Amino acid sequence: MELNAKIYIAGHNGMVGSALYRCLTSQGYKNIIVRSSKELDLTRQVEVEKFFAIEKPAYVFLAAAKVGGIQANNVYRADFIYQNLMIESNVIHAAYENKVIKLLFLGSTCIYPKMAPQPLKEDYLLSGFLESSNEPYAIAKIAGIKMCEAYRSQYAVDFISAMPTNLYGPNDNYDLNNSHVLPALIRKFHEAKVAQKEEVVVWGTGTPMREFLHVDDLADACVFLMKEYSCGDFVNVGTGTDITIKDLALLIKKIVGFEGNLRFDTSKLDGTPKKLTDVSRIHGLGWAHNIELEVGVRRTYQQYKDSLVEL
Repeated sequence: MELNAKIYIAGHNGMVGSALYRCLTSQGYKNIIVRSSKELDLTRQVEVEKFFAIEKPAYVFLAAAKVGGIQANNVYRADFIYQNLMIESNVIHAAYENKVIKLLFLGSTCIYPKMAPQPLKEDYLLSGFLESSNEPYAIAKIAGIKMCEAYRSQYAVDFISAMPTNLYGPNDNYDLNNSHVLPALIRKFHEAKVAQKEEVVVWGTGTPMREFLHVDDLADACVFLMKEYSCGDFVNVGTGTDITIKDLALLIKKIVGFEGNLRFDTSKLDGTPKKLTDVSRIHGLGWAHNIELEVGVRRTYQQYKDSLVEL
């Protein structure tokens, strides 16, 4: 991927897309194309086809998606499957039609069956039933993987896929109803500390185990794969280590400096009991994460506080 190559980041304003932009520019890439959702609606086929026909990008990072936490996935089921299917279908097909050299599609480890063996190997895809709360989103992401595989098989295009684990970092969503667990906990503990509350309520039982990857590590992995990997098999991207939601809450409590108690709301969904990725494939290619969880959470909490000051 030459430094002057024209690169399109779909979803550059999101957490993943903005991390990709930071990563690419830090490595000297300057010919990067971006469009906001107001400028280019990726769910509209005509708009996407016109954009690709005019811009003719050489490389595409498909990071645009409708994303959210367990409640958002469960409530807005139609939105999650429709918008994600439309985005990936339009971008992947337009990339093929306009002779894009290489495309990287980003999915999620929610593609794996709810009760799949742990750690999650890439071979476990479609081996069992999905977690019901985020099934529409997972089906859309599986479709994206299969589209890349099908276009690769039929048209010999270099379209690859990466499946990141749970992400956190700059530009995350801190909405308490629609965000993922880590940013939601950062906000809850911070607001409880400021208000001098006696307790923080954590959704679920606290027993599920989750793996967390800093988004800057994901961006580094994506650029690495774009440069080094050309194969039809998708690749997990994670740390290979996990933590219970309870221990995550205790870690964030310590970092924020909240001195009250925790209370677990067991009326809320837990989701999949355990979701740890097998990262042997990407490790075998020569990539591994750099940012450990406590370091990453401390950095993210500081960025969250800085964003509040800016407001």
